[in-house]
Order: sequence, then C-alpha cells, then structure tokens
Amino acid sequence: MDSRNLFINTPPLRLFFTAALPGAVSMVASSLYTMIDGMLVGRVLGDTPFAALNLAFPFVIINFALADLIGVGSSVPISIALGAKRDGEANNIFTCSCLMIVLAGILSGTVLYFAAPWLMGMMGAEGELREMALQYLRVYALCSPVTTIVFAMDNYLRICGVIRGSMLLNILMSALSAGIEFLFLFVFRWGIWAAALGTCLGMMVCAVIAFCFFVTGKRQLRFVRPRFSLEMIRRVAACGSPSFLNNIAGRVTSIVMNALLLRVGGQNAISVYGLLMYAEELARPLMYGMCDSLQPAVGYNWGAGRVRRVWDIEKCCFTACAVVSIVFTAALLLVPSQIASLFLGEAEPELMDMALGAMRLFSITYLTRWFSMAAQNCMSAVGYAGRASAISLSSALVFPLLLIAVLWPLGLNGLWLNFAGTSLLAGILSAILMAGFLRELRAREREQPAELQ
Repeated sequence: MDSRNLFINTPPLRLFFTAALPGAVSMVASSLYTMIDGMLVGRVLGDTPFAALNLAFPFVIINFALADLIGVGSSVPISIALGAKRDGEANNIFTCSCLMIVLAGILSGTVLYFAAPWLMGMMGAEGELREMALQYLRVYALCSPVTTIVFAMDNYLRICGVIRGSMLLNILMSALSAGIEFLFLFVFRWGIWAAALGTCLGMMVCAVIAFCFFVTGKRQLRFVRPRFSLEMIRRVAACGSPSFLNNIAGRVTSIVMNALLLRVGGQNAISVYGLLMYAEELARPLMYGMCDSLQPAVGYNWGAGRVRRVWDIEKCCFTACAVVSIVFTAALLLVPSQIASLFLGEAEPELMDMALGAMRLFSITYLTRWFSMAAQNCMSAVGYAGRASAISLSSALVFPLLLIAVLWPLGLNGLWLNFAGTSLLAGILSAILMAGFLRELRAREREQPAELQ
C-alpha cells in the first residue's frame, strides 16, 4: 500500500483498522509466543527452570535495549522526513541505523555473555537456579548480532506501508519459534538453553526475510551509501530514548523486585511475579501494538504539517487502549485461577494462593495504565522525546522504587500493589503533560495555512 495515500488521505478510523489492528495482531502473536515459552518451560522442565527464566529475562530485554533505541529512535525522524518529502534524508537515516543496530548487537551480546555469572551472583541465585539462568542468558548473548535487528525491521516495513507483510512476518516468527522450542523441549527433552535457542532461531529467519524486502530497492526506504553525522545520531538517540529508558529502567526495577521477592517470598514469589508479567502480556501488547503501529502515520502527518489529523489519529489510540484495559481488568478479576493455572499447572496450594492474591491486587493496575502508555506513544511519535522520556522513566523506575519504600511495611502485598500505585502516579503525570501538549497543538493549528486545517 502506498504509504503517503495511507497516512494522509485515509480517514482516521479507517486508518486505525487498516494499520493499528494488524499491528495489534502482530504484538499479540509475539505475546502468545512469550506465554507459550513460559508454559513450555514451566510445564515441561519444571518450577526451577521457570524461576530461572524469570530471573534471567530482564537481562535479555536489556540486551535488546540498544537495538531498540536505534530502531524506534530512527523510525520517528524517518517518518517525519518522508512526510516533509525529504526522501534522501530518510534513506540515509535508515541505512545508518541498520549498521548501528548490528554493531550494538555485537557489543551488548559480548558484554552480557561475560557479565552473566556476576549478574546472577548479584541476584542471589545459587546452585541449579544459577546455572540454568546462565545457560538461558548466554544463548541470547551469542545470537544478539543477528536477532536484535528484527524488531527494527518491523518498524521500517510499516513506514513503507507494508502493513500485512509486517503482521505476517511477526506471526511467522512466533509460530516458528514456538514450533522449534516445542521440538527442542518436548521431543528432544533438551534443557532451558534450548528454549532460548528456539526463540533466537525464529528471530534469525525472520530478520533475513525482512531484509529481502529492502535489498530490491523497490520500497520507499532503500539502502544508500551511509553518511553518518553527530546531528543524525543525536536525533536518533533522542527519539529512541523513551523506549530505551523504559526498557532499561523497567528491567532495573524488575531486577530489584526479583531480588526483594527472592528474599521475602523465596522461589514461589519469583514464580508469581513471572506469572503477573506473563498475564500482562494479554493486554500490554494489544495497547502497545495499536499505538506503535500508528506512529509512522502520526510522524508522517506531523512532518507534513497536518496537526489536526495528528490528534484525530491519536484519539483512536486513546479510546482503543481504554477499552482493552477495562476488558483486561475484568478478566483478571473474574477468572484469575484459570489464568494462573496456564503457567503454574497443578501448583502447590501455597503457591496458588499467593498467585491469586497477587493477581487480585494487580488487576486494578490497568484502570489507569492505558492513559500513560497512549500518552507516551503520542509524545514519541511527534518527536517530543523529553516529555515521553519523563513518562517512561517515571513509570518504569522512579515511581516503582519510590513505592517500594512507601509500601514496604505491607510485605508481599506492598510489592504486588506497587504496580497499581505506579500506574496511578504515571497517569497523573501524563495528564499534566498531555494538557500542555494539547494547548501547543491548538496554537500550532491556528498558525497553519487554511489548506492544512
């Protein structure tokens, strides 16, 4: 589909169903695989491997953080440049960003591989739990030069209007990874390292397929002779900082939470925390997928000077996120035991009781979580990196750490309530920043030529 016609001329609601829903489907496919990954490890390998996976996974996300910084950070200036009809600038940012992502994957993978023993020791992991976590981490570290670019390719495909292709590629990656992991764990009976390898192999195959879309030179984005500049790198870093800070700060918070839970509630508490994170994968990817899929359209219209259309598109994002949040909250309250049993199976009564109590407290998180997520994506899409970063850093690190101290007297319940408290504070901050943004939006619209209003 021609990206200009799609982004400029398609009515906002139709654009939402054309671009955002496939993006949501893509994220749901990835989310379903993440849950299948947890279920396979928990049910086939047992409780200790499941705890090891949850202990190691924040560091896996950190391993992808640099690549995500560049991929997301380059998508915003690329979209804005295309909207302003500066195609040469867009192609140069695209080419340079691909090279930087590969180099970042080599760097982060090397650091993670050699730092893994120290990291697990810092977490307090010992014996079999430590060894399994090390195996899981090091597979991701070895594969990162090839795997880390796959998510950036997804952004670039959507910028070019390859909406269905992007969706199908994500579905293929999830299905392929799940199939390989099932073969490795259920048929071959290999260990936890095979779970990581199955995911990485699926990512590698899809990264190669994604590159094939661009090497032909028939897409709006194409590879050119790279021309690096400090200004370009600065812009990419600034626009990618909200996502980067969210990844890094969120994983730091997860590491702190895991360390505290291991000491306060033992291995059971780690398993319950992992359960909450997997349950969150039922809602968060839907909201993120819808907002992220519309970022190219928002950035394109912002670059083209169509301010009113920017807000018309964003209203669809906010509304859809609110609906998803309400449905998710209801599901956690109505069927918590069914959701918990997906990952914990026939768990001991003590573990199941802890899980159900945690899920009830966690369920109120999404009554306000939707607003900060939509607001952050809105700010990121138009290049307001400072405000988006403020929401990201506060919701991923500042508010959670603050509430750990405030709610500590409540013990485990205080740690479970941390999510809802953080969500409420992030919603208040987002409302303040959005109010200022809307005032600026109206002022900019009044200054526009009549044909753009």
